[in-house]
Amino acid sequence: MTAPSIADLYSFRRCPYAIRARMALASAGVHVRIHEVSLRDKPADLLALSPKGTVPVLQLPDGQVIEESIEIMLWALRQRDPQAWLALADADADRARAWITRNDEAFKPLLDRYKYATRHPRLTVQEHRERAMDAFVLPLDAALRAHSFVLGDAPCWADVALFPFLRQFAMVDPAWFAQAPLPGVRDWLAHWTGSALFQGVMSRAGERDAAL
Repeated sequence: MTAPSIADLYSFRRCPYAIRARMALASAGVHVRIHEVSLRDKPADLLALSPKGTVPVLQLPDGQVIEESIEIMLWALRQRDPQAWLALADADADRARAWITRNDEAFKPLLDRYKYATRHPRLTVQEHRERAMDAFVLPLDAALRAHSFVLGDAPCWADVALFPFLRQFAMVDPAWFAQAPLPGVRDWLAHWTGSALFQGVMSRAGERDAAL
């Protein structure tokens, strides 16, 4: 019996872009060989595939290279989508894309300033946090108070695309986050952080050759 072809995923365990890609690949049951990358010493084979040198990067068995996390998610879920994440989002595709664009383009730079506030001393930590809250976290919390997931009462791929970034936001100051007026975001994060899917992709075992 011929062994299944295995794709190669270049990843960094804590990177939110890599986490969302790994979660989609795992949900789809795609066989991947994970190469954990040191961002300070990027391997030559990664740079040969993707000169920009960021993760995740997925190389398919036929040699095709997918360099963006969202494209990796979509590719994986188009192979197999047992949770119907794409179908649920397709019913409101514009809103799904709008949330993801807002996360990636507006929230992520503000999150980085909050995480590394000492590198951006013109504002205090609290001021950086308030900017991130106003730009994204408070609107997301309002949506998640209205329904359990980003687009409604069932999860879709937009939830997975956003989740790792909100997880980072919560981890900057866990004591503050635990009492912040963000019940929707807190419950939503608890759902995803406690899921077998997330626990699986974050386990060290998940870095071995496997069908996640």
